[in-house]
Amino acid sequence: MGKGASSSSPPPPLSESVMKKILLSYAYVAIWICLSFTVIVYNKYILDKKMYNWPFPISLTMIHMLFCSSLAFFLVRVLKLVEPVSMSRDLYVSSVLPIGALYSLSLWFSNSAYIYLSVSFIQMLKALMPVAVYSIGVLFKKESFKTQSMANMLSISFGVAIAAYGEARFDSWGVILQLSAVAFEATRLVLIQILLTSKGITLNPITSLYYVAPCCLVFLFVQWMIVEFPMLKQTSSFHFDYVIFGTNSLCAFALNLAVFLLVGKTSALTMNVAGVVKDWLLIAFSWSVIKDTVTPVNLVGYGLAFLGVAYYNHSKLQALKAKEAQKKPVQADEEAGRLLEEREGEGMGRKNDPQD
Repeated sequence: MGKGASSSSPPPPLSESVMKKILLSYAYVAIWICLSFTVIVYNKYILDKKMYNWPFPISLTMIHMLFCSSLAFFLVRVLKLVEPVSMSRDLYVSSVLPIGALYSLSLWFSNSAYIYLSVSFIQMLKALMPVAVYSIGVLFKKESFKTQSMANMLSISFGVAIAAYGEARFDSWGVILQLSAVAFEATRLVLIQILLTSKGITLNPITSLYYVAPCCLVFLFVQWMIVEFPMLKQTSSFHFDYVIFGTNSLCAFALNLAVFLLVGKTSALTMNVAGVVKDWLLIAFSWSVIKDTVTPVNLVGYGLAFLGVAYYNHSKLQALKAKEAQKKPVQADEEAGRLLEEREGEGMGRKNDPQD
């Protein structure tokens, strides 16, 4: 009877500290989803010809980078809220410059895609990010080639291809822009791992904006002078709306801080999973509020891609668990070794003690 009662007893309630951590994690996820959602829809509103009708993606990205650079400089140099990282000129040129250049191209192309494609279809194309990161990681020898992983990547690509086939408002140029943005962003992420993380340099969002945003702004300025400046000169009737562009830039800056909170307080894997939830919410919002056409073939294709991404995240989680499991025996062996050394030391001390 006693054994039966104990086996059927409910599990002990979670402690207050554990509950607090869980609630905080959900709060970080909710904040990131909300801000990411806001920035995407806000950018779409500004750039789309049927809405605010200001189709200048490089100019919009430059406004974001100028705002982020100025605010980051103010927080680091004036208020001194965070300490700048010790970085030599050679390290800045070899590491930060290429990352800034790729960031400028990624932002330019991703914002440009909103002029030609619906929000829902762009989110479907973004499902190819794990494919791009894995492929570039293999190319740069940061990832090992595995048949199972490649099959997973092909399944995601197949799902996205079906979604593209069923897209009612398909635009070849918009697709090229978005796929280019995914490729540049994936390369940037791999280079961050190679150029900065491998050298022991970690940047929080404020210091990363402090170093990367001005560099990105310079590259954007070169692109802007060639592509958009001649067109803006002809648009003499345009006046700068401080409310629209100010709040839009503030949302972009807040999103960078939210990314740091989410990854720093939880993990990059949590952000990947939250990203899938955000994509579904954006697709639903795009269909119900913006009135973008979402076809059944779209949903079937993205559903297949979603399953592939979910499996990718599951594989990453299992790999992390296996890595943690390997660390524990090593730590236990080290602890046992230290105890053995201490005991041997005590034994030697007793043998050499005249009182023994």
